Amino acid sequence: MGVTTYIAIYFIVWWVVIFAVLPFGVRSQHEDGAIEDGTEPGAPLRPLLLRKALVTTVVSAVIVLLFAWAVETDRLRLDMFPMPFQLYDVK
Repeated sequence: MGVTTYIAIYFIVWWVVIFAVLPFGVRSQHEDGAIEDGTEPGAPLRPLLLRKALVTTVVSAVIVLLFAWAVETDRLRLDMFPMPFQLYDVK
């Protein structure tokens, strides 16, 4: 696979990981009893978005590097996965 393909895979993995990481460590204003006027009680006190973005970047890089290693060393190939249907019969 080319570099562009791995960049696209990284982009997709990054977004999946960020949505998995976002809820970690969040405490709402309602849970702490510190609701500010004019805000949603469920809004987080400290969302820690920079820390979560950095964690997401590192985790995504590790996932994509492991995937790239598996593909490039032939430990992971497309023919390893069952195909639900085939458009043509190869003999």
